[in-house]
Formats: sequence, C-alpha cells, structure tokens
Amino acid sequence: MDKPTHLIEFETMLLGRHLQLGAPRARRSGGRLDRSAYTLLSRIRMEGPMSIGQLSDAFGLDASTLNRQTAAMLRAGLVERIPDPEGGIARKFRITDEGASGLDAERAGNISGLEKVMAGWSPDDVAAFAGYLTRFNTDIERLDGRPWPRP
Repeated sequence: MDKPTHLIEFETMLLGRHLQLGAPRARRSGGRLDRSAYTLLSRIRMEGPMSIGQLSDAFGLDASTLNRQTAAMLRAGLVERIPDPEGGIARKFRITDEGASGLDAERAGNISGLEKVMAGWSPDDVAAFAGYLTRFNTDIERLDGRPWPRP
C-alpha cells in the first residue's frame, strides 16, 4: 500500500463488505430490503415514477436485469406499475406505501448503525466525513455521466 489510492481501494472494499454484514440474517427474518431494491426504491422516491428505460439510463443496467429486479419488487408489493402520468407509452414503476415504509425502516436502521459506529466521533469529524463521501460520489457520477439526485 505505497500510495493513498491503494489504501482507499482497500478500505472501500472493506466498506462494501461491512455494509452487507447483517443482510442475509435480516432478510431471512423478513427485516431487510435487498441492496438492489433499496437502491431502486431510493431513486424512484427521489425522481417519481420511472420506466424501465429511465431506470436503465439512470443505473447503466440492461433492461433484462431491471426487469428481474422490478418483477421481484412488484411481487413483494414494493412498487406498482402505472400508466405514464405524462401520457407516454411506457408504463412506470411507482413506490407503494409498503415500499415507502420498507425503505424508511431500512434507512432508519442504516442511520442507527452509522450512529453507533461514529458514536465517539466529533460532530466536525462526522460532517467532514459526510462532505468527503459526497465529493467522492459526485466525482464518480461526473465521470460516469449519471448524476444521482440529492435531497
């Protein structure tokens, strides 16, 4: 690890692992959304109803992948298919009340976990870390050409 970027690569790999630690146990008990549902629901909540084509553009995924993911979300009652509110041909996916409450519960659990991890951090350190993460993600989005809407 002779360069800071090597350490960042290693630490982001570990971060991805840590974020998934409780997922299999929690999913078996019905307590968690899978990662793709969490991400798709987050985007649909931010943007409003979206078609497969819009989701494909937003995520850079092929339609077949998104068809599988949205079909699972439909079966779980997390989204519903609606006619395009703007009159287009494609049907769109809208988050349901169940999907919204599942997303809220998942996000609250994530925030609670983060607060436990950073309990000993100063407010300035937490704010600085949030700023660096935002900068890191927005630079990735800029290079990828797919900005993520932010609240």
